[in-house]
Order: sequence, then C-alpha cells, then structure tokens
Amino acid sequence: MSLATLRKITAALLEPASDSGLLGKMVDLSIVALILLNVMSVLLLSMPSMHDHHLLLESFNLFSVALFTVEYGMRIWCCVERDDSSHPNWRKRINYMTSPLALVDLMAILPFYISLLFAVDLRLVWVLRLFRVFKLNRYSGAMKMMLKALQLEYRVLMAAMFLLSILMVLIASGMYALEHEAQPDKFGSIPDSMWWAIITLTTVGYGDVTPITPLGRIFTGLITLLGTAMVALPAGILASSFTEQLRQRRETFTRRAAEAIEDGILSEEDRHALNQLRLELGLERAQAVMLFDKAYKNYQEKHQHPYLHSCPHCGKSLDKVVNKENKE
Repeated sequence: MSLATLRKITAALLEPASDSGLLGKMVDLSIVALILLNVMSVLLLSMPSMHDHHLLLESFNLFSVALFTVEYGMRIWCCVERDDSSHPNWRKRINYMTSPLALVDLMAILPFYISLLFAVDLRLVWVLRLFRVFKLNRYSGAMKMMLKALQLEYRVLMAAMFLLSILMVLIASGMYALEHEAQPDKFGSIPDSMWWAIITLTTVGYGDVTPITPLGRIFTGLITLLGTAMVALPAGILASSFTEQLRQRRETFTRRAAEAIEDGILSEEDRHALNQLRLELGLERAQAVMLFDKAYKNYQEKHQHPYLHSCPHCGKSLDKVVNKENKE
C-alpha cells in the first residue's frame, strides 16, 4: 500500500459522515465517547469525594492527550486529501491548522503541554480541558448550524449588543438620578448602577440591590419589560437564521435529487452521491425520503410519467431505493 493511498484511507476514517463504512463510524463513535468521558473526568476532579481517585483520572487524561495528539497529527497529515485547491501540500496544511476546527483540536491538548513547561494552577488546567467538548462540533450537525448562524448573523447580533449597551448606560444613569439620594451606598455612581442595569435588562433579578423610591420602582418595572424584549431580540435573530439554514439544506437536497433523476435513471452512483449529501447536510433518512419523493413527483408531473413512487430505471419503490445505501 502506497503512502498516498494510506493517507486517503486515513482522511476518510477521520472525516465524519464520510464513505468509510462501518470502520469510519466506529472511529467517529470512539472519538465522541472519549470526548464525553473527558468532560466527565473534569467534573469528577472538582468533587472532593473523588480526590482518592485523582491518580486514576489523571492517568486517563494522559491516555486521552496521547490519543488526541495522534489524532491532531493525523488530521494535519491527511488534510491535503480534503483540500481541492492548487496550493502545495505545506500551504494546505497551514490553512487547515488555522481553521476553527483545527484550533479547537489544538486547544484540547495544549493545556497539558503548557502545564509541563510552566507552573500553572491545576484548577485552571482542569477548566481548560473542557475545551475538548468543542471537538463535538465536527460530529454535531446542530452545533454546526448554530455556529453557521452566528457567523452569518454576527453583524446583526453586534448591532443588537450595541443597542443593549447604550440602553444599559441610559438606564444606569436614570437609576443613579432616581436612587442616588435614597441609596448612596448602592447607587453611588453611574458605574455602580451599571451592574443593576445589566442584571435587570437580562431579567435575572437584582439580588440585594432594589429600588426603594416610587419613581425608581416604576422605572424598574418598565425596564424589566424592556429587558425581556431585548433578550428576545438576539434569540429571534438566531432562530430565524437557524430556520433559514434548515430550509436551504432541504432545498439543496431536493434540487440535487431532481438533477439525479432528470434523465429518468437513478444509478448507483446517483444514490451514493445523494446519501453522502444527506449525511453532509445532517438530514434524517425519513426526511431525505420525503424530499426525494417530492422531487420525483415533480419529475412525474413534468414528464407525465405513469409510475408513481417507483424508480424509472429499476421499478423499485423509491423508499427502498433511497434507503438501500443506508442499510448497506
């Protein structure tokens, strides 16, 4: 086996939703399980009752760091197989190493090596280990869509945060004017009032800092209602973007399905390509069948084909045709 062939096989095994078959799925599940066990070990390390098992947990961390380091090195080595650009291999590897997913992989192992070189508070190292949970982004379609929503809507979100900051300053100034004389220890200055403004705008309550003047209480009631609306604003933006991405993914699959059956023949290559697309888009099998059925009905209406719910090439049920690849 040549080195190039081995690199292609490694790239397929390490890439989620690839065509590497059962072995690739086992690799994915093993990495996900290791990440979750690492998060659990960090939680256990913070419990005083688990101090007697500290050596066992640290040994598991050492084992995990070794595996994550090997995984990180292998991803850098085989990333050239996933890059279709004309850049030389060293440039492709640098591009990959500076990508968000590669930086997350690096942060998963970096705290351990830093603790070997420098005297660092172990509690801080334990907390930094939790960065390993972000490695799940590679295996979670929902987290990928959420990150994509943040990327697409960051300008709008920044505008909402800017508006929230302005309101915080104005509200803090108003409470300072209304409550300063009655509570100089709690509203002694506008910066002192900002903490109250932040926790009131976010509707988490204001603890032991409460207005006591009638105008202050009326002002607080209005601000609490305004805070609810302000918190709902970024949530609505993200929800709208999330829904839009789901719609675009469904349309992408439907369009590719329509292209695959446009010639009236659904080949093995077409089925395999559609199944790979389904995995990449994070669509469930039943949803993919429904979208495929929709595309085929449009094909029937366009060409007035007599066979309903059957492949024009082999006559099999569309559900069986689409699901055959999944069962294999």
